[in-house]
Amino acid sequence: MGELVEIVDSLENKVSKLLHKLELLHKANSKLKEELNLAKEENQLTQGAILEWEEKYNSLKMANTMLGSNTSKTEAKLKINTLIRELDVCIAKLAD
Repeated sequence: MGELVEIVDSLENKVSKLLHKLELLHKANSKLKEELNLAKEENQLTQGAILEWEEKYNSLKMANTMLGSNTSKTEAKLKINTLIRELDVCIAKLAD
């Protein structure tokens, strides 16, 4: 009978340890989820900044070509043609 009590006590002890480990794992999981969400938000902010800087770069590049830079006059002409086509599409939609 005493052996049975020891086995039950041992099982209770092991179950208690497992429950404690489970609780620790849940806490660690929650912390990792928070870190992941923070990293995702930071990534989105960084991506937004990259897009903003790319737009600024393209604007500066276009301004440079408009000022008479010899390096990309054909690029400026293509961009102007694209803008004219976009305006034509807008005018056509307004006319309808």
